[in-house]
Amino acid sequence: MRLTFLRNLIIFIFFTNCSVNYGQLQYAGKISKDLEEVSGMEAIPNSDSFWMINDSGNDPKVFEVNNKGKIYKTLYIQGKNSDWEDLTKDTEGNLYVGDFGNNANDRKHQKIYKLSASDLASKKSIDPVKIEFSFPDQKKFPPKKKDRHFDVESFFHHNGNLYLFTKSRTKSDYGRTNLYKIPATKGKHKAEFISTFTTCDDLDCWVTSAAMSPNGKKVVLLSHDAVWQFTDFKGDDFLGGTVKKYELGHSSQKESICFTDNKTVYISDEESHGSGRNLYVFLLD
Repeated sequence: MRLTFLRNLIIFIFFTNCSVNYGQLQYAGKISKDLEEVSGMEAIPNSDSFWMINDSGNDPKVFEVNNKGKIYKTLYIQGKNSDWEDLTKDTEGNLYVGDFGNNANDRKHQKIYKLSASDLASKKSIDPVKIEFSFPDQKKFPPKKKDRHFDVESFFHHNGNLYLFTKSRTKSDYGRTNLYKIPATKGKHKAEFISTFTTCDDLDCWVTSAAMSPNGKKVVLLSHDAVWQFTDFKGDDFLGGTVKKYELGHSSQKESICFTDNKTVYISDEESHGSGRNLYVFLLD
């Protein structure tokens, strides 16, 4: 009786796992439970690992995670996790933590923590450089519901600047993202508006992460069920380039995307309703 039960259980687990449909994504691994609300991810140079962070309300920690989702190392950051949303790096291996989530559009000063490459390699507790910014076009905190375009969940570093992509909290305009830039230097900065783009008008089109390819020729934006790729852009008007939308055939609370080479991106999602907390691979053209 016991052997029959165990055999049936094994068969059930096997076929349950086989029946999971990840659409166009390739499943890479289950991320550690310490990262249930994984909100940002960045590839570590010359490694098969990633830096990852959790969303708001969690400890101010950065995790080194391998490409199967297992945690190698945990670093404590001497700064509050008000609403950590994304990660990016520069060409020197310095890491930037985006503490700029602003669901209610009522934050007057959002910030980014810069962690030096040397500290990442040698310390367990890091005192970061603080980069603060505000939006000159935001006059009220919060603004009227029709003007709530100042939440941020996505950014990347390029040529000494940090490029910020907003997330709209206006019901009729959920897919709108505005592109701004600030210097990647310590201090308080006014974000400079560049351009805007609309993915679509429903919640699934919220922009939740952004990344630039190592050669600087591709920019991608992530939503819950799609990736938008921009190429052939002029200067830093990335949203003015040629656009291609990749339907992933899979919807979940996807929050992070990063490049490992010029055609390969890794994507992660938060755990929600018993699913998610997965690491995926997706190939671009």
